[in-house]
Amino acid sequence: MQQMHDAVIVGGGPAGASCALWLARLGLSPILVEASAKLGGLGNDNPFADDWIAVLPGVTGQQVAANIDVSVRAAGVPLRLQTRVSRVLPCKGGIQASLMGPDGDETTVRGRTLVIASGVRAKGLPGHPPGATWPGVLIGPGSPIVAQDYSGLSVAVLGGGDNAFENYVYVRNRGARAVHLYARSVRAQQQWVTRAGTEGVRIGPYSVDPASRSVDGRQYDLILVFYGWEPQAAFADSLQLARDDRGYIRTDVATAETSVTDIYAIGEVAHRMHPCVVTSMADGVVAAKAIQRRWERPGN
Repeated sequence: MQQMHDAVIVGGGPAGASCALWLARLGLSPILVEASAKLGGLGNDNPFADDWIAVLPGVTGQQVAANIDVSVRAAGVPLRLQTRVSRVLPCKGGIQASLMGPDGDETTVRGRTLVIASGVRAKGLPGHPPGATWPGVLIGPGSPIVAQDYSGLSVAVLGGGDNAFENYVYVRNRGARAVHLYARSVRAQQQWVTRAGTEGVRIGPYSVDPASRSVDGRQYDLILVFYGWEPQAAFADSLQLARDDRGYIRTDVATAETSVTDIYAIGEVAHRMHPCVVTSMADGVVAAKAIQRRWERPGN
C-alpha cells in the first residue's frame, strides 16, 4: 500500500524547505517535491551577498540556497527533485499529488496534508503567453542578467520597481554604450531612484515590440524586463482555493491554512508577509507547528 505522508510539500525554496525540516525534526513524515535540480529557490540565481539576513553577513544568495539543501538533507527529508506536480486531488484521508519526473515518468504521492510553497515567477510581457521568449529579451532578475556582457551594447530596462532601478544602475556601470530605463510609474525605494538619477530615465506610457527588440520605436541590443512577480500554483487550481485580487493564495494568519482544510500555503505564493528569505522560513515553521498540532490531537 502506498505510504501516507504527514505532508506533501510542493516547493523547495526557503519556505518549503523550512517546513519540511521542522516537520522531520518534530517526528513527522514529510516529503518534499521540487521542480528544479536544487533546493533553495530563487537564491540559486542570486550570486550577490544577501546582507538583509542578520545572522549571515556577506553570504550570497547562492550560499544561502546551498545551506538550505544541506540542512534539509541532514534532517533526512525524502526528496523528489526535478519533479513537477501536475495536479492534486482529494483522496481518502488526505490528498493525492500526481508527479512528473525528470524522465517523463508519472507517479503519485499521498499525504494527510498539502503544503503549497511553489513561490513566484517573474512576470513576462503583457499580451504574450507566460514563458514566451525572444532573442535578446531577458525576463526578471537572476543569473542570466549577471552573466551578460554589456560592453558596447544598447540596453532598455523596463519596470518601475526596485529590481528595475537597481539593474538599470548595474548595467550602466558595466560598460553599456547606452542604457535607458522605461517606467510607467515609479514604485522603487527612494535610494534606488536617487542612484539612478534622471538622465536616461523615462517615466510614462511606452510600447514594446519584443520581436524587433524596440521600445517606443527605438531598437536595442538587449531588453531587460522587470515587471515584478506572480504566484505559480496552477497545479492546485482544481482545489478552488480562495485567492486575492493578484492571485496569491489566502491563508489563516495564525496557521497558514488555506480556505480548504489541511491545505496550507506558505512563502511568496501566499504573500503573507514582506517577501524575503527570513519571512519565508518563518512561514514554514508556522505551517509545520500547525500540522503537528493537527495530528497530535486526540482521535487523529
